[in-house]
Amino acid sequence: MAASKTQGAVVRMEEDRDGSCSTVGGVGYGDSKDCILEPLSLPESPGGTTTLEGSPSVPCIFCEEHFPVAEQDKLLKHMIIEHKIVIADIKLVADFRRYILYWRKRFTEQPITDFCSVIRINSTAPFEEQENYFLLCDVLPEDRILREELQKQRLKEILEQQQQERNDTNFHGICMFCNEEFLGNRSVILNHMAREHAFNIGLPDNIVNCNEFLCTLQKKLDNLQCLYCEKTFRDKNTLKDHMRKKQHRKINPKNREYDRFYVINYLELGKSWEEVQLEDDRELLDHQEDDWSDWEEHPASAVCLFCEKQAETIEKLYVHMEDAHEFDLLKIKSELGLNFYQQVKLVNFIRRQVHQCRCYGCHVKFKSKADLRTHMEETKHTSLLPDRKTWDQLEYYFPTYENDTLLCTLSDSESDLTAQEQIENVPIISEDTSKLYALKQSSILNQLLLQECLKN
Repeated sequence: MAASKTQGAVVRMEEDRDGSCSTVGGVGYGDSKDCILEPLSLPESPGGTTTLEGSPSVPCIFCEEHFPVAEQDKLLKHMIIEHKIVIADIKLVADFRRYILYWRKRFTEQPITDFCSVIRINSTAPFEEQENYFLLCDVLPEDRILREELQKQRLKEILEQQQQERNDTNFHGICMFCNEEFLGNRSVILNHMAREHAFNIGLPDNIVNCNEFLCTLQKKLDNLQCLYCEKTFRDKNTLKDHMRKKQHRKINPKNREYDRFYVINYLELGKSWEEVQLEDDRELLDHQEDDWSDWEEHPASAVCLFCEKQAETIEKLYVHMEDAHEFDLLKIKSELGLNFYQQVKLVNFIRRQVHQCRCYGCHVKFKSKADLRTHMEETKHTSLLPDRKTWDQLEYYFPTYENDTLLCTLSDSESDLTAQEQIENVPIISEDTSKLYALKQSSILNQLLLQECLKN
């Protein structure tokens, strides 16, 4: 079976110029036993890393060779060299051991060509020098389904483990900074380190395999390694001073070693928390209009200046005050040329007079608001405003009622200003006083003072 594309795996096929040998990844077959098929890295902590004894092993798909799970790269190298099979995107396989065991069984049932794409290298050479390599990838529907099922199973196990840790009350741990002992739930020590030592590795509910996480961090500190920049220091005091002064009391976000301790990294196959977060942000931006289109704003009811009538819109309230009380606020605003702040003062003035049961037209005080309203409607004093100097005072900047919605609906556009006000409100631009002495010497005031002195 041949596939049109290969994802994540690249097999470089070259031929020596003299045609003497074929190569995979630039390595001759003659010394293929010692070839390097991937980048290498030195151990990050002193002493290197060692394979855990008793760890489960993984068999080769085709033979009886076994390799520890922690040494899966050696198994992959063995399968490429000995059996000429390449597995694409192996880092996206949630459970490497189950994946290998599944295909080990399937390859005994059907030929490998039923599942793998065939890649022929050195195709221009004589037939006996040509070799076929086999690519197993998720282009094959069966492989893709297997990877997805392994991912779902892995996520289920992680969530079960997380729930168990959340409910566990037998946790025992020691703070890596002050050596204080903690018992109970894991959240106690995590919250302590965040609060007392400004060391925050995330919310407890977002972390899984907490014991292993803390042990990993403690081991780095025991090896005198900074948790953030991962540099190694000569003694513990130097390390502590470095982390404190450089504010390195945090983990390195680029260290993929920590990914397995955060639940979000198990949510989607092959994607880290950073990639998932970026996708969420892009989705929010793409659907921003849709997300806000169903927003239903609850209208704030405005209350009449003279009675208890409420209206959902300011237009309805204006109509009510004009019909029921013969008070046209828009007409008054236009005739008097009121700007926004003057409207605020007028509304607050009327509110206060009505609250005190006093008619602002004749200054008579009544026992109740009902009596005041009857009087003002009969005498038509609602439209009889006092002189501007009576209500255009600083004290009426402050609302009579704190929740007066009417104040929020008043217009504050520049078009509210009359032509006269726009002429009178000429902007005053201050002088540049950075060179005050020079201004004093060249000021026109000097000439005016001199002329006045000469006249006298």
